[in-house]
Amino acid sequence: MVGGRARARPPRQLTRDPEAWPEQVSGDTAAEAVRQIALALAAALYERGLSLRAVAAGSGVNRQAIADLLAGRSWPDVATVARLADFTGACLWPPRTTAERARRH
Repeated sequence: MVGGRARARPPRQLTRDPEAWPEQVSGDTAAEAVRQIALALAAALYERGLSLRAVAAGSGVNRQAIADLLAGRSWPDVATVARLADFTGACLWPPRTTAERARRH
C-alpha cells in the first residue's frame, strides 16, 4: 500500500473521537488534509444540491468511494480529488492543514 503502515488506519481513526468526523481535528497531517477535503466536498454538495449519485455520474468517481471519503473511511488519491473538484467546481485541497499551522507556530 502506498504510504505503508501510516495509512493502515482510515483517516477518521486518527482523531481523538472518530465518531465526531469530520468536525474532530486530527493531529496527523495527512488525516487532517483528508478531513478538510471531506468538509469542502460536503459543503460543495450541499451548496449545489448534488447527490452522491449525481456526483458519481458526473465525475466518474465511484459513489461508494465518495461516501467513504466523506465518512473518513478511505484515503482518496489525487486523481479522485481532482475529478471531484473539477465536477463540483470547488477547491477541495486545503492550502495548509491545521496540524501544519500549529507545528509551525
